[in-house]
Amino acid sequence: MRGYLWKRTLFAAVTIFVALTVNFVLFRVLPGDAVSQISRIPNASPAMKEALRAEFGLDKPVFEQYLRYLQQLCQGNLGVSYTNRQPVLDNLIEAFGNTVPMVATGTLIAIVLGIAVGMFAALHRGSVGDHAATGIAVLFYALPTQFLGMMLLIMFAGTLPSVGMSDPFAVGLSPGEQLLDLARHMILPVATLVLTLYAESALIVRSAMLETLGENYILTARAKGLTRRRIVWSYALRNAALPTITQIALSLGTIVGGSILVEVIFSWPGVGRALYDAVLQRDYPMLQGGFLAITVTVVVLNYLADILYFRLDPRISQ
Repeated sequence: MRGYLWKRTLFAAVTIFVALTVNFVLFRVLPGDAVSQISRIPNASPAMKEALRAEFGLDKPVFEQYLRYLQQLCQGNLGVSYTNRQPVLDNLIEAFGNTVPMVATGTLIAIVLGIAVGMFAALHRGSVGDHAATGIAVLFYALPTQFLGMMLLIMFAGTLPSVGMSDPFAVGLSPGEQLLDLARHMILPVATLVLTLYAESALIVRSAMLETLGENYILTARAKGLTRRRIVWSYALRNAALPTITQIALSLGTIVGGSILVEVIFSWPGVGRALYDAVLQRDYPMLQGGFLAITVTVVVLNYLADILYFRLDPRISQ
């Protein structure tokens, strides 16, 4: 167990280092920089642009900028946003604080719904319910996130809030009324996430359950007279959990990045919208900090999934 943990820890650390290096280089090979946005402002002189480049450190060689970035990162400093001149860490904390409630709600509902639909389809293989559940899951799995979001926006724009996470004209609300207002604004983005994510979980659970139900130890359990409920929950579902855990870990890690489309469509002030605005403004520190946070989230969740894998099946380390 100790050797396996060391190996996975080293792999996770190398992955994070490579990812932050790629992110640093990627945004600097594109034409233009943050100061190029100043050219749109009237009376922006060349001297002003050079002064801003010096202030942002963009006048230094790229390698020197990279070393400075690593030094600040080791000190817990993600830099200062070019757009609002606020620390990137503060911006990300505020953005994640808006993203997590919406993403966590949608992901949790999608996982529970996907597992339930997948188990139902596997236990009723070949039935009308199986074909209907599988067909609907395949349909939603194939539809792009932005298409689902736009369709929900068109269908319910006059009924449910479709912009932001609160009503800007509602003042003097009690804490309960504020929570209710937030819940109403979350309905459409959460529904988009649920329809996007549940289908993948349902298809994976169905496939894994069908494979497990065909194993010899399941036939042995039936021959011993065990109840169907115990066979499904104690044997089939537990042994079918490995691919499901992988899918859940990946979805939890990548949903923050994938929520960019949802947050842009519904103007949700989360980390996805913040990164979208940072791309438009060439805000390198914000982009680097945001993508680093997403990378660390994905790597850490996959690291935890690997450990859980080992606990469920020690043969994985061999």
